[in-house]
Amino acid sequence: MVLMRLMVGPLQVNCYIIADEKTKEAVVIDPGDDAQDILGIIRKKGLTVKYIVNTHAHFDHVGGNEELKEATGAEILLHEADAALLGSTSGQARTFGMNAPASPKADRYVKHGDVITAGEVSLAVLHIPGHSPGGICLVEQGMVFTGDALFAGSIGRTDLPGGSHMALIGAIKANLLTLPDDTKVYPGHGPESTIGEEKRENPYLNEASGFV
Repeated sequence: MVLMRLMVGPLQVNCYIIADEKTKEAVVIDPGDDAQDILGIIRKKGLTVKYIVNTHAHFDHVGGNEELKEATGAEILLHEADAALLGSTSGQARTFGMNAPASPKADRYVKHGDVITAGEVSLAVLHIPGHSPGGICLVEQGMVFTGDALFAGSIGRTDLPGGSHMALIGAIKANLLTLPDDTKVYPGHGPESTIGEEKRENPYLNEASGFV
């Protein structure tokens, strides 16, 4: 398996490229910006992008969708509950004093329990609402891509439209903290972690902290 991370855009989103070494089929997760940098790696590695997966539709995670789709022909996958957000990227960005390109609509909606495959890569979809209504995480053997649901030592903000602190905490505890402790956490921003570390040290999830 090939796994690469790029930090893209002014908000330093973690964009991940995960691919099967044999077939060279790839999935790009959260191409938030800097599409040419992403495409440069894809071409250098000789990969064929099968899917572009948005863990959610906030503008900083979808800014490269159009350019990447035009260059590769890949399908854009998203949870349907974030469809409206995907159509409002320019307005979202203006709220933060930024500009963002429009994104094409999703080619296909995914839901909890779906599996996204590219060669031998299999990404199981977990619906983790709370940061946004349609937030998803993606599980491969020994790893989970958490978007803006779970970070090292923190969780996603829930004060944006459609956010819910209670929903986010509940979904994380039910669907992420039940993964094996040694599962690597690859978040949408910041450094990597593990599920075990977040159980022990994340102040929003650790019972001893009083945040539960």
